[in-house]
Parts: sequence; structure tokens; C-alpha cells
Amino acid sequence: MRFEPGEDAAALREAAAALLSAQSTPAVIRAGWPGGSIDTVRGVWQRLAETGVVATLVPEANDGLGLDENCLVPLFEEIGRSGLPVPAVETIALAAPMLAAAGDSRLGGVLSGELLVAATLRGGDLVAFGQNADLVLLGDHHGGVLYDRKDLELEPLETIDGSRAVARVVSRRGGVPLGNAGAVSAAWQRGVLGTSALLCGLAGTMLDLTVGYVKTREQFGVPIGSFQAIKHHLASALLALQFARPAVAAAGWALAEGESSAVDDVSTAKVLASDAAKLVARTAIQCHGAIAYTTEYDLHLYAKRVWALAPSWGDAAWHRDQLAISLGLKEL
Repeated sequence: MRFEPGEDAAALREAAAALLSAQSTPAVIRAGWPGGSIDTVRGVWQRLAETGVVATLVPEANDGLGLDENCLVPLFEEIGRSGLPVPAVETIALAAPMLAAAGDSRLGGVLSGELLVAATLRGGDLVAFGQNADLVLLGDHHGGVLYDRKDLELEPLETIDGSRAVARVVSRRGGVPLGNAGAVSAAWQRGVLGTSALLCGLAGTMLDLTVGYVKTREQFGVPIGSFQAIKHHLASALLALQFARPAVAAAGWALAEGESSAVDDVSTAKVLASDAAKLVARTAIQCHGAIAYTTEYDLHLYAKRVWALAPSWGDAAWHRDQLAISLGLKEL
């Protein structure tokens, strides 16, 4: 079992990292919040799509890269690190491969970055990025249906992370079947995996911000990072993240190889990534002090994303229950 990214995964990650580090600035993230310019965000997404990331899981016969879930983990970790407020998991890990399998003509627009896809796959009516997406994939245990945005009546909702543009589906019409129950179940696992990687990336950014802050913020004439209590808090947060990252990589490998343990591995990844990211967010806020509570300070952009993503795609408690059931420790 080898978790080190292969050449293809590393190249994809490097291409995404180079573009995102230069263009997905805090100002771009703020543009995704209500009152901002969503066109600014979409411009970065389209330039990211030009690197080929959206085509990661699309077969080469459909103008894709023909890669597997191993490549999703480092890619989504970089997207998470950037904080770019787009439905990256839904578009790259769910919609693109399902559109390719169905031979849907809209695949080209998705691969080019012109079309963004929001999704919810467990029969719910709340859709992250539903306000801004061009296509919406709604799925349940029967299968998936893809809707044009104009075919849905959506009610905008306010949430802790305004850049996720959450909407409630009020009514729907039309729609095209996209994937049977098995395809939706597989897409769900990829969604959980991708979200786990996003959380790890977000946690990494918050740790970097905090370490930089405690090195320069002085108290009693010395940097607060020299205080043992600060060191211990940050060390504990880093340790949790370092435990989560290989678990997420292992889940990606298990999905790519079709291992019988894949579902359990994905649940383990989500548990550890959610717990680690929430611990990092709490530690970062504590180490920053009062400034962390201001909306003008960039830390809140990443912390609020963590608080929104951690309960998404099944929270840690739900995935722990699934693991307990799998191990025979709990009944359905």
C-alpha cells in the first residue's frame, strides 16, 4: 500500500497549487459571499479548469485524464487549502464522471469550467452552491436526476459560511436521469472522500496562518509562540491533522482499488478529517485571541468553511455509527 502521490497526481496537484496560490486570494473568497462578485470566483474556477482538474476521473475517450480516486486526495487538499468557494467536489468527483458515463452533451461545458454543478445525493432538499450552480444533481436510493438551474425553484438560505450559497429545493420540473442507485452510491463515497481532503487542506491553511501570527504577535516583550501553552495547543492540532491525512489517502487508495474495506475507510477518513479540522479551527481562534472573531480577519473565511463542511456528507458521529455497524458493535 503506497500513499505517496504518483507522478500524475503530483503533476495535477502542482498545477492546481500554482494557480490557486496566485489567484485564489482572500479577496476572491470574499467575492463568493453575498454582495460579492460571483463572476470573480467563476473566473478563477475557469482558469483552474483549463489545467485539466475537472477531467480527473473522466475517461480519455471522453477527453478526460482517465485517472482514479488516488488523484482526488492531493487535488482536493489543494483546493481546500485555497478556500476557493466553488462546488469542486460535486463538479469534479460526482458530475463529470457521471456525465461521461451517460454520454451527456453538457460534459464539455463542465470540463471547460463554464458549467458548475451542485449536488445532494441522500434525498435531502438543501443544496450547497445551489444559488450559483448552472446544473443541480439530486439523488437518492433510486438514482440521480440532473436539472438545469432554471428547472428548479430554489429558496436561498443564510448559513454560517455565506460563500457556500446554500439553497432549498422548493419545486422541480423536467430533469434527466443521471446514474442508477449504484452510480449514486459510488458518487456519494467520492463526495465523502473529497470533502475529507478539503477539510485537511483548510486545516493546513489555518495552521499556517496561526503559526505565522504567533511568531510575530508579542506579549511581555516576546513572541507568544514562545509560550509553552501555545506550542502545546498547536502541536496537538498538527498531530490530529497528521493522523487524518494518511487516513484520507488510504481511503482514496481503497476506492481506486475497489477494496472491500473502502466504505469503512472512507468513513474513517471523514471522522478523522472532521475532528482534526474542527480542532485546528478552535486552536487557531484561541491562539489568535480577539482578532480571530472579526470578519475583517482572513481566518474566519476558513474556519467557517470547516464548520460548514464537517457536518456535510455525514458528520463524524454518523460515520462512527456506520463503522460501529460494520464492526458488529451496533445494530442497524
